[in-house]
Amino acid sequence: MPENTQSYSNHTRWHPPFHFFLFPVMTIHLAWTIYKLAQAPTLDNAEQLLLATGFIALFFLVRTNALKVQDRLIRLEEQLRYQRLLPAELAAKAGALPVRFIVALRFASDEELPSLIKQVLDRKFAKPAEVKRAIQNWRGDYFRV
Repeated sequence: MPENTQSYSNHTRWHPPFHFFLFPVMTIHLAWTIYKLAQAPTLDNAEQLLLATGFIALFFLVRTNALKVQDRLIRLEEQLRYQRLLPAELAAKAGALPVRFIVALRFASDEELPSLIKQVLDRKFAKPAEVKRAIQNWRGDYFRV
């Protein structure tokens, strides 16, 4: 388990090679190719800009696809958790919640999960961030992408 206990204020996961190296490199490369094409509009520079935009698209697809897979796994894990902790009727309703709320609820402790799910079902929370802020006993997720 990591040194710091997770909470709402520190649960965001930053992956330094991805967020602080790859993203700046891709952004600088895109800006540079736009500059080069503006200075000398040649086919070679246009091709480099096309390739740079392809790299940016690839960068975002890699991230979003990994997050979608992670969300699917979280949904599956939480449905199993709901079956274990909740009455059948509440588990069925909770499993039908939008994925963004299921993802937010994964941080709730087993003790407070039923009441938070009822509040989500009663539409007391407009956004998943509100659910996360309402959690009193944070259950860390240390294996996120």
